[in-house]
Amino acid sequence: MRRILITNDDGINADGLRRLVDVAVDFGQVWVIAPDGERSTSSHCITLHGSIDIYPYDYKKMGVTAFTCSGTPCDCVRVGSLSVMPYKPDVVLSGINYGYNSATDIQYSGTCGAAFEAAFQGYRAIALSEGQSDMHVVTDKYLREILVELIDKPLGFGQIWNVNFPSCSLAEFNGIRRDVKVSHSMFYKDRYRLVEKLPNYGGRYVIDGQYQERGEEGTDLKALVDKCISIGVVNNIGV
Repeated sequence: MRRILITNDDGINADGLRRLVDVAVDFGQVWVIAPDGERSTSSHCITLHGSIDIYPYDYKKMGVTAFTCSGTPCDCVRVGSLSVMPYKPDVVLSGINYGYNSATDIQYSGTCGAAFEAAFQGYRAIALSEGQSDMHVVTDKYLREILVELIDKPLGFGQIWNVNFPSCSLAEFNGIRRDVKVSHSMFYKDRYRLVEKLPNYGGRYVIDGQYQERGEEGTDLKALVDKCISIGVVNNIGV
């Protein structure tokens, strides 16, 4: 039986995590080790100074052993697979993230960061994300099919499968695009807006991204713009 570790960056109570667990239990023994709260954009950050607190969590689902973690998604993978679980996982599933992790945004993603950590530790890893909406029909219809396709599919050292599901209706859905490349563009071109002047000539800024859709042909971003599922291999540093 497969040993499956599931984590995310939206926290233990996230809807995407629950929906992933509901499907993953049919693929093996599931361990959930997820942050105790929101950890989005934590990238590949780990807790080097200080402690990490792990608590049992009553997930209320047969076949699932769950814990919360005070650290980052990468901490969840490291502590979970190296100390909490009694055996190493065969595969790590990270997600389902609330918001796409594609193009240059991958470098900031805690979802992908956890998958990269899994790959670094020698486990097969799949990062899964969907759009920031309440429309999950494409994800819920095709998630099982995608897991069947990828859960045992080999990867090279430091590589992960990165899957993004479009937020659209089934009538708008235009299929699955495999072997997509990582776009050099982004959904939001970031800038910062001054919201308050502070004493001593200081300033308080907030991020103020400008939405755009400029994905190159054959890339993950273009697939999502075209309302397709994107599946591709992403390389970690040094690969």
